[in-house]
Amino acid sequence: MTDETLKTTPLNANHRRRGARMVGFGGYDMPVQYEGVLAEHRWTREHAGLFDVSHMGQAKITGADAIAQFERFVPGDYQALKAGKQKYSLLLNDRGGILDDLMAGKPDHDGLYVVVNAGNKDADFAHLKANLAGDAKLTVLDDRALLAIQGPEAAEVMAKHEPVLAEMGFMDSARLMIFSVDCYVSRSGYTGEDGYEISVPAADADRIWDLLLEDARVKPIGLGARDSLRLEAGLPLHGHDIDAETTPVEAGLTFALSKSRKERADFAGADVINRQLADGTERVRVALIVKEGAPAREGAEIADADGNLIGKVTSGGPSPTLGKNVAMGYVPPQFAELGTELKVVVRGKPAAAEVVALPFVAQRYHRKPKA
Repeated sequence: MTDETLKTTPLNANHRRRGARMVGFGGYDMPVQYEGVLAEHRWTREHAGLFDVSHMGQAKITGADAIAQFERFVPGDYQALKAGKQKYSLLLNDRGGILDDLMAGKPDHDGLYVVVNAGNKDADFAHLKANLAGDAKLTVLDDRALLAIQGPEAAEVMAKHEPVLAEMGFMDSARLMIFSVDCYVSRSGYTGEDGYEISVPAADADRIWDLLLEDARVKPIGLGARDSLRLEAGLPLHGHDIDAETTPVEAGLTFALSKSRKERADFAGADVINRQLADGTERVRVALIVKEGAPAREGAEIADADGNLIGKVTSGGPSPTLGKNVAMGYVPPQFAELGTELKVVVRGKPAAAEVVALPFVAQRYHRKPKA
């Protein structure tokens, strides 16, 4: 895709004005870095990083049948989800493959607010529009931008603008007037850090971006650091670690399978997924510390201790926080036990690796004490 055909977010000119290095991602012209990936990664871990994620797809699903219809395609229990909450889930095909991963919640009393990945949003929304029945209606919110502020100082920054945000816990969701505009806001994000995602009218995005950056604790962060942060947090990236040929069981995402929905088996691919839960799978996602040599990037082969090829890396690179090279990939279940010694093949050379637990770096979401 050429620069001429790339779509732009409402903040494109702002990124360029601030000297961002721009790249094509998900069909959009996006900032990959400002000061440098390492510096931006560390700033987010220590302070507050501001991300433009307006390339993501935003939509509302409304109508009396909205939730029942949505549940045909996802394995989460949204009927039981309380108002003011959101849930991570997976858009599945009839084989149990992951068409996309998404967030869906109830920030107000008007159906579901849904956020999907940029590269899949056109296909996701077309799939839903073609298959939602009854009076369920999908409305794409293409007049909105999406900002994410992440890091240990994000809550204090946002509380300056709206004190009630400090009272929100991880996965809380609300529709509020912030910055004098109508916002959808959730306490969530894709870095493993505490923070918020804020949907704002596109026409106000530039003003709000600049306002947030007036705070010395906040810096703009590009996609490069977003990727290294999510890798350290053990979060899969669709199109890389998960795809339409990967099931939630293989990917280690069974937490997204609600117990009630597994029992009812009334969602796309439920028969395949329940069979895998009972009988196992031929491959599973694992986390690796690469003990020597260069980073093992996507596509690098994984071998057992004897050099037999058994799988492939789906994401990998240096961990700035750990000072080590890390990777995720798929191997047969017998090689997935913690502490298993494996090898990764980088530029034709095998290097020692070890299976470890996810996340690589502890997630620091703000969870409210249970009542």
